[in-house]
Amino acid sequence: MDEVNQTGQTTIQVLIVDDHTIVRKGTRALLAEVEDIQVVGEAADGREAVDQADTLRPDVILMDLVMPVMDGIEATRQITGNQPETRILALTSFAADDKVFPAIKAGALGYLLKHADPEELVDAIRKVYHGEPSLHPSIARKVLQEMRRPTMKTPTPDPLTGREIEVLNLVAKGLSNQEIAGQLSIAEVTVRTHVSNILSKLHLANRVQAALYALREGFAELDELDAKEG
Repeated sequence: MDEVNQTGQTTIQVLIVDDHTIVRKGTRALLAEVEDIQVVGEAADGREAVDQADTLRPDVILMDLVMPVMDGIEATRQITGNQPETRILALTSFAADDKVFPAIKAGALGYLLKHADPEELVDAIRKVYHGEPSLHPSIARKVLQEMRRPTMKTPTPDPLTGREIEVLNLVAKGLSNQEIAGQLSIAEVTVRTHVSNILSKLHLANRVQAALYALREGFAELDELDAKEG
């Protein structure tokens, strides 16, 4: 992980997981043209993905969700449980609720549809590599709609501080650590510490889950996110 290429850039190491050979080869060929991305392996099912992730330790995994042997949701759950530093980007043809929400709950940091433009894929890989959520607009709308439904509150034994609530609100709006640091006039490393504390206190896997929690508990307003999306 964190290898550097000839231009001095950090190279993002990617594992491609899909049960269709043509999809894997096509995605590999596409990413081969991107200077700061290196495909380090391929897997044809979820079980192979878990094994490859353990061996290769990639930075980002492009995870198909519907596969034989083990589906992408269970593979995501196992990989994020064993290697929380590895980022999962779900790359699938399905935008159905029974795929979107389980994938996010399992720990996927991004969710992109396969008909997305190549530029969207590259941008999503870079975002999740940096720990930022990346949701296709149609998926983001589904998440917002889901958050409008009443849900049970998650008890928090160790309450968030006022500053942590401020940071959580900005995370829910999709701001990066750098943007949050600028808005709150604090150091970026301090933002990272706050985000880490938030995830730990709330027992959440990543920023996507933190954003969903913020919406559910009223720390962020749906109208604000709708405006940012538009």
